[in-house]
Amino acid sequence: MKLWSAFVVSMIMMAPVMQANAQNYPCSKSMGGVSHCKNGKFVCNNGKISQSKKVCTG
Repeated sequence: MKLWSAFVVSMIMMAPVMQANAQNYPCSKSMGGVSHCKNGKFVCNNGKISQSKKVCTG
């Protein structure tokens, strides 16, 4: 029972971190992730430009 409780507590503690990473990543999973950078903007694998405020290089 202690092992199960430790697992549940650790998952609860990690949930906000996982959510924060998803919110800060340009091109969500539904957009297929980042394909490349163009003029400082992230281009997603579906061809759309990310609305992220982050600037990319390369």
